[in-house]
Amino acid sequence: MVRVTVEAETPVSPVSGETLSKADAERIAGVLKALADPNRLQLISLIQASPDQEACVAELTEPLGLSQPTVSHHLRILAEAGVVQRDKRGVWAYFRLVPDTMRIVADLLTPPKRRRRR
Repeated sequence: MVRVTVEAETPVSPVSGETLSKADAERIAGVLKALADPNRLQLISLIQASPDQEACVAELTEPLGLSQPTVSHHLRILAEAGVVQRDKRGVWAYFRLVPDTMRIVADLLTPPKRRRRR
């Protein structure tokens, strides 16, 4: 699978009435496809809620009720989509969210009038 890279600049949002470029649409579709799974959405929320906003696979298996290989599979898909980044520490791999990707997804789905001012 090819890693999807979402650029830091917010692409045009389809909810704003503007048209997405083909490249933006393809990049964002890859991220949304990775997010379109209940287990992956739970993984994101568990990672975000963890101390230091990072977690290893061993910390994520029990809350999800899934095996280690299954959790690792879902994390790999999220990493390839640019949603999480992996940090290897000895035999453990820790995962944290990629803030730019999460911001772009949030901005994409939030009507412009409701977005927070930066």
